[in-house]
Amino acid sequence: MPLTLAAPVHSELLIKKSRFIGCVQAVPDRAAAQAIVAALWAEHPTATHVCWALLAGGQSAAVDDGEPSGTAGRPMLEVLRRQDLEGVLATVVRYYGGIQLGAGGLVRAYTDSVAQALLQAEKVPIRRLTALCCEAPYALEGLVRRELDAAGARLHDVAHGEAVVFQFSVIEETAPALQARLNEAGHGRLRWPDPT
Repeated sequence: MPLTLAAPVHSELLIKKSRFIGCVQAVPDRAAAQAIVAALWAEHPTATHVCWALLAGGQSAAVDDGEPSGTAGRPMLEVLRRQDLEGVLATVVRYYGGIQLGAGGLVRAYTDSVAQALLQAEKVPIRRLTALCCEAPYALEGLVRRELDAAGARLHDVAHGEAVVFQFSVIEETAPALQARLNEAGHGRLRWPDPT
């Protein structure tokens, strides 16, 4: 099961007078990641580089930001991949200290910055939600509400017409068991139209 991070975590390394400020955090997509990188540049205007890696399905990225190709973004991305993470941004702000680190030294510095932050991070499983719609007779409204509440479902809308129509989402893995419980309790009087 893929994991994400509960909260942003920072690290700081000093290597041959260069300062590396790392951060790992959950982000929903590439646009959010780019906004965070822009904010880091505003916060650290005298930094030499702001390198980053994003692991977010089809929106993944590895950016070296002027460091030699393949020495920053890609190694950072590999650290995220090895941790089975999804929807996570790793950033490293570098202040150059005047001493060349070489390609190997840069890879180690960027890798270590991300790895140090991840050591302190709380990893949480990603729970995918599925949207469902349930139509019930008025007499079963209370029962359906109690079952949805007990299952931790997120109720989006309830419409009262000829029947009561519930629009809700629930954790994907629990949906089949919830539907089975509701069907059994409703004695076949519930309908499951496609969610709108």
